[in-house]
Amino acid sequence: MNGTETFRALHHGRLPDDPLILPGPWDAASARVFAEAGFPALATPSAGVAASLGYADGDVPADEMFAAVARIARAVDVPVSADVEGGYGLPAKELVERLLEAGAVGCNLEDSDGGVLKDPREHADYLAEVRAAAGDRLFLNARVDTFVHGDGDPGRAIGRAGRYVAAGADCVYPILAPEDALPLLRAGIQGPLNALHRPAPGAPSPAALGATRVTFGPGLQRRTAQALREIADGLLRQGPGTLPHTG
Repeated sequence: MNGTETFRALHHGRLPDDPLILPGPWDAASARVFAEAGFPALATPSAGVAASLGYADGDVPADEMFAAVARIARAVDVPVSADVEGGYGLPAKELVERLLEAGAVGCNLEDSDGGVLKDPREHADYLAEVRAAAGDRLFLNARVDTFVHGDGDPGRAIGRAGRYVAAGADCVYPILAPEDALPLLRAGIQGPLNALHRPAPGAPSPAALGATRVTFGPGLQRRTAQALREIADGLLRQGPGTLPHTG
């Protein structure tokens, strides 16, 4: 079984309370930490990678994003899916070739551009072209941005998702869907459903609401950056003598 087959299999046959947890590495070092912890696969976040490269989210040139994905994929022995935003305007065949060259087993593709939702029929056509070019070599996660840049209507999200599944998407990702919408989305969308983990006191887990897989966006990178800020603040206030010995 190759990496893509392994990754695809991880999404199927899961119990309702056992979603696939996919941490989001932003560089090779973080990828190794997650892989060594025992996670069976990883999914890069575009915003986290952008921060690691010194860019705002959405501003990373395609060449730099694919190079970052390649470094991450080379660093670990588990499958890595890549968030490639809207595809950087690349023709489907070129996008597929570049993902495979980088060592990715799958990708996220957004259905918005510059904060505006794409025409779902046109985006479905693009997804179908990607699927045709990739065959079974890539796992295609179709992001649905209705809750980010649309009116937040679950019915519209389900309609867009249906087009994308029909076009060949392996999984659908209604990013930032509110908790009370997830059960409805789960009931209305065929196949695996990706949910974003947004920890909040008392909030139910995405698994309890029907998610097949859970990703974190740039959340883990931002938590790590916050921890580093606290270390830096301690150094400035108290000096290095207050830090634990690390060898």
